[in-house]
Amino acid sequence: MASIPTTIANLSRMRGGVPAPVPDRLHDITGFAPDPGNLRVRVHIPDNLRPGAALVVALHGCTQDAAGYDHGTGWSTLADREGFAVLFPEQRRANNANLCFNWFEAADIARHGGEAESIAAMIDHVVAAHAIDPARVFVTGLSAGGAMTAVMLATWPEKFAAGAIIGGLPYGTAIGVRAALERMRGAAATDALAIPPTPVSPRIAIWHGTADATVVLANSDALVHQWRDVHALPAEPQQRGQGPNWSHRAWCDAQGHALVEEWRIAGMGHGVPVDPSSGIGAAGPFMLDVGLSSTLEIARGWGLVAPAIDADASPPARPAPAAPAPTGVQATIEQALRTAGLMR
Repeated sequence: MASIPTTIANLSRMRGGVPAPVPDRLHDITGFAPDPGNLRVRVHIPDNLRPGAALVVALHGCTQDAAGYDHGTGWSTLADREGFAVLFPEQRRANNANLCFNWFEAADIARHGGEAESIAAMIDHVVAAHAIDPARVFVTGLSAGGAMTAVMLATWPEKFAAGAIIGGLPYGTAIGVRAALERMRGAAATDALAIPPTPVSPRIAIWHGTADATVVLANSDALVHQWRDVHALPAEPQQRGQGPNWSHRAWCDAQGHALVEEWRIAGMGHGVPVDPSSGIGAAGPFMLDVGLSSTLEIARGWGLVAPAIDADASPPARPAPAAPAPTGVQATIEQALRTAGLMR
């Protein structure tokens, strides 16, 4: 487990110098309200957007901005290909010197009064302005953006069909900077906030590198546990799979739909798994070329990518379901599980 000084040193390296300029494919939105979190709003609306299209909300990590995060992950490129919109909330340095979303500040992770409410309001604005299907809104993010993704799924669950957390932390696991650093290095939270019960909770995918020294792997375990509790799922996954450098587990409902998924990338540090050869995304700081595009895999799981269009992306073989236990009704249910992976 990394010490607090080591964690601070990692963060200092993340702050680093001025990042290299990248193409900026986004434009600003102004006039949305309320905005108690004082965030910037950037979007990409493809020319082929149709009424009833989906919306992806993408939250950058510390030291990043929206344009850089989009360039690395390739979300706007995929949006042009598949006809959905992308919303990029962007942190302001006045709110956080490292440009981290404030996932550890009580005022910003409540439903009202801070950054979470600002993000919810900008979603409403884009949904109304571009005739987005409100049942097809998704959210994802890296690191602090991943932790804020968990915040949004916990505090505004009715707005999202699903979410994906990359190198992030559980909702409400830390209040204050010191507690945040402790949780990042793997210290267990004794006072984590409970996620309020809702009639329908979003599906969630959790991505993490096994060699992440900034937000250690224990946080992936904690996220899985937190969201299994939300969905009242058992400890053992119903689906397992693996590839050359990744493993996958899924906890499913009675119909075999994955409600909670975990993807682990062997040997990967802190960042977004990318595969530039797929044509989506680019390698760079915290954009780690591991031969697997998390953007494409996440989009497949959300039903945003048509198989015929992404066939050249060479996705990994879909994970096979675990062998069913030969016990009555449970055996029948597990026999019915579809091929695993992020797709429902």
